[in-house]
Amino acid sequence: MSDGQPPRPGWKPKDPTVPTRPTHATAQAKAATKAPPRRPPRRRRVLRTLLGTFLLGTLLLTGAFLAGYLLVHIPPANSAATAQSNVYLYRDGTQIARDGEVNRENIKLDQVPHSVQHAVLAAEDRDFYSERAVDPKAMVRAAWNTLNGKGKQSGSTLTQQYVKNYYLGQEQTVTRKIKEFFIAIKLNREKSKDEIFEGYLNTSYFGRNAYGIQAAARAYYGKDAHALDTAEGAYLASLLNAPSAYDIATHPENRPKALARWNYVLDGMVKEKWLSPTARTAASFPTPHTARPTTSLSGQRGYIVQAVEDHLSRTGTIDEKTLARGGYRITTTLEKPKQDAFVAAVHEQVTSRLDPARNPTDRYVRVGGAAIDPASGRVLALYGGIDYTRQYVNNATRRDYQVGSTFKPFVLTAAVETAAQTQDGRPITPNTYYDGTNRRLVDGWPGEPYDPANEDDASYGDITVRTATDQSVNAVYAQMAVDVGPGRVRDTAVALGLPATTPDLNASPSIALGPATASVLDLAEAYATLANHGRHGAYTLVDSISKDGHELDLPDAESTQVVTREAADTTTAVLRGVVETGTGTAARAAGRPAAGKTGTAEEDRAAWFAGYTPDLATVVTMMGQDPDTGEQKSLYGALGMARVNGGGPPAEIWAQFTREALAGTEPKDFELQLGEGAEEPPAPDPARPDLTDGRAEDPAEEQEDAEDEQAQGPQHPARPHQPQRGPGGQDGAGTTDRTHGDTGAGSPATNTDTRPPRTAGSTQETPQPPQAPPPPPLPAPPGG
Repeated sequence: MSDGQPPRPGWKPKDPTVPTRPTHATAQAKAATKAPPRRPPRRRRVLRTLLGTFLLGTLLLTGAFLAGYLLVHIPPANSAATAQSNVYLYRDGTQIARDGEVNRENIKLDQVPHSVQHAVLAAEDRDFYSERAVDPKAMVRAAWNTLNGKGKQSGSTLTQQYVKNYYLGQEQTVTRKIKEFFIAIKLNREKSKDEIFEGYLNTSYFGRNAYGIQAAARAYYGKDAHALDTAEGAYLASLLNAPSAYDIATHPENRPKALARWNYVLDGMVKEKWLSPTARTAASFPTPHTARPTTSLSGQRGYIVQAVEDHLSRTGTIDEKTLARGGYRITTTLEKPKQDAFVAAVHEQVTSRLDPARNPTDRYVRVGGAAIDPASGRVLALYGGIDYTRQYVNNATRRDYQVGSTFKPFVLTAAVETAAQTQDGRPITPNTYYDGTNRRLVDGWPGEPYDPANEDDASYGDITVRTATDQSVNAVYAQMAVDVGPGRVRDTAVALGLPATTPDLNASPSIALGPATASVLDLAEAYATLANHGRHGAYTLVDSISKDGHELDLPDAESTQVVTREAADTTTAVLRGVVETGTGTAARAAGRPAAGKTGTAEEDRAAWFAGYTPDLATVVTMMGQDPDTGEQKSLYGALGMARVNGGGPPAEIWAQFTREALAGTEPKDFELQLGEGAEEPPAPDPARPDLTDGRAEDPAEEQEDAEDEQAQGPQHPARPHQPQRGPGGQDGAGTTDRTHGDTGAGSPATNTDTRPPRTAGSTQETPQPPQAPPPPPLPAPPGG
């Protein structure tokens, strides 16, 4: 075959240089003799496994993180973190009490000094403002140290600690830690660093049952957080790590540890440039106050808290349920020196003299009192009882004891205010004459016949309203109430300050004798109106109230002229005579011009003194109550006295308190504008004829009147004897001024019978003659 021609099909070249196609057998033979493939190195396989595991783990962790982030929500705050007590303060900021079990008071971050903020950060989390919500490295390191026996370590950021305190709890579980992790991340996105830090400061526990920096400041240094200095703040910050261990007042043996922690905090502040080295060197360890036992609501605290809560609810400031949630900071109108003076006066005049072991009646003695600034209506002092934990009922606010003759001034005020006249048309003034005969039938009353008994059944004959007030003559005031109109008397009492809902404040002749059961505070408000020349402003117990740093609005303090100045001042002028020469002379020990009125409840179950100076109105009552049954009891024999009346211990308490409360101030005299005909007349000239309402009596007319009376016979016979005045003076009719030793104008002669007098009660039972041994006194009508 020539060159260039293609080979024929199936032809195999013979030239060995031409490659030939291998046959199937040849391929199999070669395959049999070929070496096996080489496997990759072992190191490469390990790397591939690790890489796969890492990628898988990353995917799982990412999925778990996303799932946790989506599934874990920020829960509501736990109840323990939000629970707060209400804090009650005196007007000067001194703490009175807390009414909750949790000692916590939330405050704003700007109320915490920057140095104290920095101290906390130096102790707990110096990178708080620059770091993320969680620190995984710190968490791993803490876990490793814990496993290696270096003590439990949390590795939590400040944000995580806040989450634990506020949203979760203190249990040491994996579940809680996982929730804490995710809530912290979410919270960091939704709240600012300042908000988180503020929450942390208000929820952290500092020991001594103090939750939050404000409670801690009070517990350890007796001051508010805003007044803490750097050294004090550093010590409180030290407590966050181990409150019990670092409280050197409770554990003095731990003082070296506490000092080391305190130094650590201050050195950290210097390192972070929050404190200068000079200031660091000058800092000295601030020894905390000794831990005080929980005082709770003992002593007067409980009474004050109860009165304030009632006041806030009654005025519509805060309802009871809202207040019960806690967190309120309530500054009262009470002034601590005056409060202390009231407690001291009651102790010296009454409680120190009680001897229940020898005198069972002393078990019944209760005391209540209140003092009000007439110009502002602020309650300056309040005495509710011997101890709130022993006597729960507040004697300053209860409304179940008759006020007795302390009500009589309201009758006189109503008479002057309404220009009332007697039944025979004479204007009623302090100098108007009335018949003071015991059990005299009241004229002009269309209802059931009413003939009240005077205190100790004393009869006075014709006496002026002024004298009837001095001697607390029931017969005169019952008639005057009818002359004025019982409804008008009631309206005047309400206008002056008694609540319209006062029990037994009924428009009848007996209203003048004080069967109404107003509280001490109610009566003090009414007398403050008289002291303020007839201008009334409802009393207030609260100066300010706030929650979480926000001030709440209080009702406007409004005052209104409810009676004319002449009506109020005329009453004041007459009540000055009660203190000077009447049944309230013990009040003169106050050492300054004063006006007041004594009162006794029916059966001597309570004795009152209500009085005022130009700048302080105070009411004191002494009550009888069985401590076991709660039943009202007579005070006959209490304190070793035959009778207890308003001119005795109540007036003595009033005088001591007023003297101490106003110590250091200049005595003020009353500036009075009297009504027409109210001026006190000059003493009568014995050489001139007797005067009755300014008119001379014709002797012939007197003889004719005497003959008529003799022909008709006496309708209301008087008792043949008059009792002597007991210690402190009787606050009813027929009494003797213990200071001057005379009976006063129109007073009957004094009998030498020193027994507790028998008196006719409201049932008009006939007085019994003396017996041996003397029987206990019969019930006396309210009055005196």
